[in-house]
Amino acid sequence: MTRILIGADVGGSKTAVGVSDGQRIVARAEGAGAALRPGRALASAAVIAETVRQALAGTGRLTGDLLYVGAAGAGRELEREELKRALQSENLAPTIVITTDIELALAAAFDEGAGIVVSAGTGSVAVGRDRTGAHHRMGGYGWQMGDEGSGYAIGRAALGAVSRASDGRSPRTALSQRVLDASRSENFDALVRWAAGASPAEVAALAPHVLEVAVHGDPLAQGIADYAARELTQLAICLLSVMEVEPPVGVAIAGGLLSTDGPLRRSVLARLGEQAALSPVEAPVDAVEGAIRLAGRVAGSHPERSPG
Repeated sequence: MTRILIGADVGGSKTAVGVSDGQRIVARAEGAGAALRPGRALASAAVIAETVRQALAGTGRLTGDLLYVGAAGAGRELEREELKRALQSENLAPTIVITTDIELALAAAFDEGAGIVVSAGTGSVAVGRDRTGAHHRMGGYGWQMGDEGSGYAIGRAALGAVSRASDGRSPRTALSQRVLDASRSENFDALVRWAAGASPAEVAALAPHVLEVAVHGDPLAQGIADYAARELTQLAICLLSVMEVEPPVGVAIAGGLLSTDGPLRRSVLARLGEQAALSPVEAPVDAVEGAIRLAGRVAGSHPERSPG
């Protein structure tokens, strides 16, 4: 009997789900971001469940046999257990496994081999697996303590540039009008009010606008983009120093800011290529494919019972 495997990549800005018949992904769906926050597992589970059901609708199934979820914010066992309990109540699959979104990217890019993934979406982090199978992590401490080079960091830097330009403390910048438009603020005072109540995901949503302004030559936007690329590259460089692995080491880049071709992706790949010990992976990382691959391993270790 065909086993239906469900893989979910859960980030701060987007939730992506794939459904596989064990051979290939037969349906996909995307929903809102649902990154884990302490005490907010029910809210994350509701978004994940809705997106899973959308994907299952394309297969004619109401449930699957195994759900494998990789979620931003699931680095601690407490959050993983909370999310698992919340998803169990949704009756999506009898077996549910929770890990981090970066684990999905590692599986997609390197299967079970050694390598590094640098991920930048709302937040940022780098995770590597060395030749012994040990995992190592650099960054990923959240918007208040880290997330350098992330969408939030880029958006926050843009807000600072706009405020300094408004005061005359720095040169005028095309970011001013672009940020007003992106935040739907009528004027600078309205932007101040918007920023005071904006969530990290809302601030991170400014990042694509900043990168587009940078492409058109605005010096302040270019400086923000360059700094982000340096910080993301540094995550991989520092991570390499604690890994037991023979260089050059493959480095894949993932996350909402880096998953599609754009100035930041190209800049990070170029900077990684300047490091002799690193070998950047040009191909995009499909984290949903990684989730399905990991789900297949779990399903293989739990064979179906024979009839009778």
